[in-house]
Amino acid sequence: MMDTYFVYVTATESDEAKAIARTVVEERLAACANLLGSIESVYWWDGKLCEDTEVALVLKTSKVRKNELIARIRELHSYETPCIVCLPITDGNPDFLKWIEMETAQD
Repeated sequence: MMDTYFVYVTATESDEAKAIARTVVEERLAACANLLGSIESVYWWDGKLCEDTEVALVLKTSKVRKNELIARIRELHSYETPCIVCLPITDGNPDFLKWIEMETAQD
């Protein structure tokens, strides 16, 4: 199985999510990005229970680009501690997984 990852990110709004998506795909840190739209989030921050509207973003990347992708999202993101969660893809369409690898291959 190829070493590919499903990367979940939340952002403040659609414009921020789209800017992050466009940048990391243009830089080949991710093969593609999906903006899932508005979500309601409930979480603890600075000792307070918070409720906010955010935008969910899903990226697909390879193992070789995963750490660079995380670092780049942290640079671009407005949050002090952005949600960036990488889940290994353990199965799927082999052609799609190969495409992720090819699109994020380092030169």
